[in-house]
Amino acid sequence: MKKRKICVVTGSRAEYGLLHCLMKEIRKDRSFHLQVIVTGTHLSAVFGSTYRDIERNGFKIARKIPILTSDNSATGVTQALGKAVIGYAKAFKDLKPDWLVVLGDRYEILAAVEAALIAKVPVAHLAGGDITEGAIDDSIRHAITKMSHLHFATHAAAARRIRQLGEDPKTVFCPGHIGLDAIRLLKPESRRDLERDLRFRFRERNLLVTFHPVTLDPVPSMEQLEELLAALHGLKRDMGLIFTASNADADGSKMNLRIRRFVERHPNACFIHSLGQRRYLSTLRYVDAVVGNSSSGIYEAPSFRIPTINIGSRQEGRVQAKSVINCLAKRVFIQRAIEKAFLMDCSRVVNPYGDGRATARIIRSIKSIRDPKSLLKKKFRSL
Repeated sequence: MKKRKICVVTGSRAEYGLLHCLMKEIRKDRSFHLQVIVTGTHLSAVFGSTYRDIERNGFKIARKIPILTSDNSATGVTQALGKAVIGYAKAFKDLKPDWLVVLGDRYEILAAVEAALIAKVPVAHLAGGDITEGAIDDSIRHAITKMSHLHFATHAAAARRIRQLGEDPKTVFCPGHIGLDAIRLLKPESRRDLERDLRFRFRERNLLVTFHPVTLDPVPSMEQLEELLAALHGLKRDMGLIFTASNADADGSKMNLRIRRFVERHPNACFIHSLGQRRYLSTLRYVDAVVGNSSSGIYEAPSFRIPTINIGSRQEGRVQAKSVINCLAKRVFIQRAIEKAFLMDCSRVVNPYGDGRATARIIRSIKSIRDPKSLLKKKFRSL
């Protein structure tokens, strides 16, 4: 039997961390041949050249598609999107995948799916149907859904929205969020080893901080970041602060420079471009709360029974565990939310995104499609 070529695209450290378990299982399966395309921040030295992590994990990279420039304004990001479409078009012509597997809602993924649509490559999309009203990701995610042929939702409401978008119910599955698989299988680093790796000493209380650009909010990203840093500055100096980098959306580089300056003046803080999946999840075991506007605070943090301070509107609309505290991007509200988090008991929190067994369900569903090309001609299904 001829092996099916499954092409997985990844453009960022966070996305690769979520896809890692699925990629391992595809590589292991004798009926599949894994192809990996790497792009976006993976190929940027500024963001830690994280494609090396993929190679260290034993994956062979079939194509590298560099798209980023020093201009991360809205114009620069749009130009990167265009470069990405051209790069994917060439890659798909050479690799001839039977399936393209993508996750989420970033513009690098939109470009991949656009190129796949023209090249007649069937697309399996993970995490469609979610809602994030505070970012352009929301529109990108729904656009990807309409160009995809197999859908893997993270929860029942998301699956319902995919069907509402006119997709065939037979192509919509609800395996849960794939990021929870890595948590279930995690062999964490010890606290001592993690301190050595990060060159950071954990304090009595510690926060993991990730703040990304806000692409639809009328209040500029830099202004919101200043409010967050002011709130963190006002905490006790024995509070450990571990920052991870902002992503490559507009103003991301400026934000990282500002965070670096903050860390230089605060000996209780450190800045890590990319923790990598194992170190990131291990860090979640040893911190008291997650602070920022990253989806990891919504998806993964609840599984560690720790609170999340979710700032601003970037994640607005996502299903949330009871451990998530939402607050405005103002220093006084952020400080109050942190104080509230330290008083919370999250020991019985239930993560609404599944049981950490999404990978096996996704593999099973992909295998069930005998002829992927048969899905290319889609019909709009009215409710």
